[in-house]
Amino acid sequence: MFSSRRRVVVAVVAATVALGASAFAVVQLTADGSTEPTSAPRVVQPGAPGQAGRTLSPAEQSQLPPPPAHTPADTQFMQRMIAHHVQALDMTALVADRAASSEVSLLAKRIETSQRDEIAQMQRWLTERGEQIPGPHTHHAEHDATMPGMLTPEQMAQLQRARGAQFDRLFLDFMIRHHEGALTMVQQLYAAGGGLEPASDRFAREVNADQGIEIRSMRELQARLAR
Repeated sequence: MFSSRRRVVVAVVAATVALGASAFAVVQLTADGSTEPTSAPRVVQPGAPGQAGRTLSPAEQSQLPPPPAHTPADTQFMQRMIAHHVQALDMTALVADRAASSEVSLLAKRIETSQRDEIAQMQRWLTERGEQIPGPHTHHAEHDATMPGMLTPEQMAQLQRARGAQFDRLFLDFMIRHHEGALTMVQQLYAAGGGLEPASDRFAREVNADQGIEIRSMRELQARLAR
């Protein structure tokens, strides 16, 4: 517990990518848990290997370039990934009355939760930048042919018809390919010059990491179900 007079100074570090500098905003944590600033933000530029960094003056800080703005590649990535995620939700919606394996059901629930959260993040990203949010079923039209990993209408119908163990195998096969398509979309983002904006870069990296983990989990589950 903090006494009424005790305060802890906390350094909050933010990376300034363009110059390789770090900004330290110093705040105090008060007894009631609130924070208050103690000084202006301090920006430290790392030195060369073996040398100490130095604190930039206010004049030098004013010359720092702003963070990179988002690009058309970022916008397209977010719009297309929303449509991609929506189809994944269409797939997980089939699991409840078709899957035989409780592990498949649990996996589908995790995918549903994470992708709903990510859709909300992408919609917020687009809204904050004045970009258009795609409709809930945009992927049923022109995006099918352009986004890697998307199921065709015939494949979705095949999944809808399947039941039991057959459904489990088909769901895992299709969802692995769907996730692999998302990883390809991340690669395409950077190849097109996107991902320079910190927020879009962070989100793309999270998608890449999370879906890579889920692909490994699904492959392990495939192996167990095949025994």
